[in-house]
Amino acid sequence: MSSVLFNSIGCILMTLASYIASLQVFRKFKKSWLNPLYTGTALLIILLLLGNIPLSVYQKGSSLFELLLQLSVVSFAVPLYKEWPLMKRHLKKIFSGVFVGTSLGIFSVYIMSQVFHFNQEIMASLIPRSVTLPVALTVSDGLGGTTAFTVFFVLFSGLFSVMMGPNLLKWLGINSKAAKGLAMGTSAQMLGASRSLMWGEEEGAMGCIAMTTSAIILSLFIPILLLLL
Repeated sequence: MSSVLFNSIGCILMTLASYIASLQVFRKFKKSWLNPLYTGTALLIILLLLGNIPLSVYQKGSSLFELLLQLSVVSFAVPLYKEWPLMKRHLKKIFSGVFVGTSLGIFSVYIMSQVFHFNQEIMASLIPRSVTLPVALTVSDGLGGTTAFTVFFVLFSGLFSVMMGPNLLKWLGINSKAAKGLAMGTSAQMLGASRSLMWGEEEGAMGCIAMTTSAIILSLFIPILLLLL
């Protein structure tokens, strides 16, 4: 019992230390590619390798974070409630934009799977790559995907979108606050919403709304996707 407790405390402290250290680096240099979500993960992997800690031991010891991640899905209702006046003003724009973005994301996975001959497991892991991680894991599990693949695809998609998105929007001449926030929130989840907030309050609010709405829309697509896979 004491050994299990020690492992759990050690894994939790190691995870927190990795995140806090990475957060300090991010705040100092303010580079999108130094987001603590990625650098913290890399640091944690290094610590596991140096400490010769098996992945199964770490997963068991840090199961508290997995529980908290699942519970965090409930909090997605908060931005919708807080930004309801703004949402009412742009209701058609929000749902049409996010619906098209989510649908194109799913369609692109289908096209890639046909071109590169992905199996069902890879397809199921790829489909939720553009929604926030807690929802992506639930959707992937429901479709028969692999958690490890889904985490990688979500993190890579978010990092790529937040690095390339602002330049792409500028190149396309998109200056609408609502459109910029919706694009970043739909494509880069929480990272995109955070990046949108750097532009302004309205962009950040639209990013949060897009992140939440895209998760809801993808969840509603599950019955259809189950028939296709």
